[in-house]
Amino acid sequence: MSDPAGNGSSLPYWVAGGCVIVRVRLTPKSSLDAIGKIVPTVYGPAVGARVRAAPESGAANEAARRLLARWLDVPISRVRLTSGSKSRVKSFEIMDDPVFIGKQIAARLK
Repeated sequence: MSDPAGNGSSLPYWVAGGCVIVRVRLTPKSSLDAIGKIVPTVYGPAVGARVRAAPESGAANEAARRLLARWLDVPISRVRLTSGSKSRVKSFEIMDDPVFIGKQIAARLK
Protein backbone atom coordinates (compact mmCIF):
# COMPACT_ATOMS: atom_id res chain seq x y z
CA MET A 1 0.00 0.00 0.00
CA SER A 2 2.74 2.45 -0.94
CA ASP A 3 2.17 5.81 -2.61
CA PRO A 4 0.68 4.71 -5.94
CA ALA A 5 1.58 7.99 -7.56
CA GLY A 6 5.20 7.26 -6.68
CA ASN A 7 5.89 10.94 -6.17
CA GLY A 8 6.32 11.07 -2.40
CA SER A 9 3.26 13.30 -2.10
CA SER A 10 2.47 14.85 1.25
CA LEU A 11 -1.24 14.31 0.64
CA PRO A 12 -3.16 11.38 2.16
CA TYR A 13 -5.25 10.85 -0.98
CA TRP A 14 -4.90 10.40 -4.72
CA VAL A 15 -7.11 10.11 -7.78
CA ALA A 16 -7.43 6.67 -9.36
CA GLY A 17 -9.82 5.75 -12.15
CA GLY A 18 -12.31 8.54 -11.61
CA CYS A 19 -12.53 8.12 -7.83
CA VAL A 20 -10.41 9.19 -4.88
CA ILE A 21 -8.46 6.83 -2.62
CA VAL A 22 -7.97 8.11 0.93
CA ARG A 23 -5.36 6.57 3.23
CA VAL A 24 -6.54 6.46 6.85
CA ARG A 25 -4.63 5.59 10.02
CA LEU A 26 -7.33 4.18 12.33
CA THR A 27 -7.33 3.96 16.11
CA PRO A 28 -10.18 1.73 17.34
CA LYS A 29 -11.63 1.64 20.87
CA SER A 30 -11.27 5.40 21.26
CA SER A 31 -13.40 7.57 23.51
CA LEU A 32 -15.01 9.25 20.49
CA ASP A 33 -15.43 9.06 16.72
CA ALA A 34 -13.28 11.77 15.15
CA ILE A 35 -10.98 12.64 12.29
CA GLY A 36 -7.89 14.64 13.13
CA LYS A 37 -4.87 15.75 11.18
CA ILE A 38 -2.53 14.16 8.65
CA VAL A 39 -0.22 11.65 10.31
CA PRO A 40 2.86 9.93 8.93
CA THR A 41 2.82 6.17 8.36
CA VAL A 42 5.27 3.75 6.78
CA TYR A 43 3.00 3.82 3.70
CA GLY A 44 2.94 7.62 3.45
CA PRO A 45 0.75 10.33 4.94
CA ALA A 46 -2.68 9.32 6.20
CA VAL A 47 -5.73 10.96 7.69
CA GLY A 48 -5.78 10.17 11.40
CA ALA A 49 -9.12 8.76 12.53
CA ARG A 50 -10.45 7.40 15.81
CA VAL A 51 -13.57 5.32 16.34
CA ARG A 52 -15.27 3.95 19.45
CA ALA A 53 -15.86 0.56 17.84
CA ALA A 54 -13.62 -2.37 18.66
CA PRO A 55 -11.68 -4.08 15.87
CA GLU A 56 -13.87 -7.19 16.02
CA SER A 57 -15.95 -8.59 13.18
CA GLY A 58 -15.22 -5.54 11.03
CA ALA A 59 -16.98 -3.13 13.41
CA ALA A 60 -14.11 -0.61 13.48
CA ASN A 61 -13.81 -0.71 9.67
CA GLU A 62 -17.53 -0.04 9.27
CA ALA A 63 -17.39 2.77 11.85
CA ALA A 64 -14.45 4.30 9.95
CA ARG A 65 -16.34 4.04 6.66
CA ARG A 66 -19.36 5.82 8.15
CA LEU A 67 -17.17 8.46 9.79
CA LEU A 68 -15.33 9.15 6.54
CA ALA A 69 -18.62 9.47 4.63
CA ARG A 70 -19.96 11.98 7.18
CA TRP A 71 -16.67 13.89 7.21
CA LEU A 72 -16.62 14.20 3.41
CA ASP A 73 -20.37 14.83 3.17
CA VAL A 74 -20.97 11.93 0.75
CA PRO A 75 -23.45 9.03 0.95
CA ILE A 76 -22.11 5.98 2.79
CA SER A 77 -22.76 3.93 -0.35
CA ARG A 78 -19.96 5.85 -2.09
CA VAL A 79 -17.29 4.85 0.45
CA ARG A 80 -15.64 1.43 0.22
CA LEU A 81 -12.74 -0.13 2.11
CA THR A 82 -10.22 -1.26 -0.52
CA SER A 83 -7.24 -2.40 1.55
CA GLY A 84 -6.03 -2.77 5.11
CA SER A 85 -9.02 -4.55 6.63
CA LYS A 86 -6.78 -6.07 9.34
CA SER A 87 -4.32 -3.16 9.56
CA ARG A 88 -4.46 0.21 11.27
CA VAL A 89 -3.54 1.82 7.94
CA LYS A 90 -6.40 1.46 5.48
CA SER A 91 -7.38 2.75 2.07
CA PHE A 92 -10.92 3.82 1.30
CA GLU A 93 -12.26 4.45 -2.19
CA ILE A 94 -14.56 7.47 -2.49
CA MET A 95 -16.68 7.13 -5.62
CA ASP A 96 -17.48 10.76 -6.24
CA ASP A 97 -16.16 13.72 -8.20
CA PRO A 98 -12.38 13.85 -7.48
CA VAL A 99 -12.30 17.66 -7.57
CA PHE A 100 -15.13 17.88 -5.02
CA ILE A 101 -13.52 15.27 -2.73
CA GLY A 102 -10.12 16.96 -2.96
CA LYS A 103 -11.67 20.27 -1.93
CA GLN A 104 -13.58 18.60 0.93
CA ILE A 105 -10.41 16.99 2.29
CA ALA A 106 -8.33 20.16 1.95
CA ALA A 107 -10.99 22.27 3.69
CA ARG A 108 -11.36 19.85 6.60
CA LEU A 109 -7.65 19.35 7.19
CA LYS A 110 -6.88 23.08 7.56
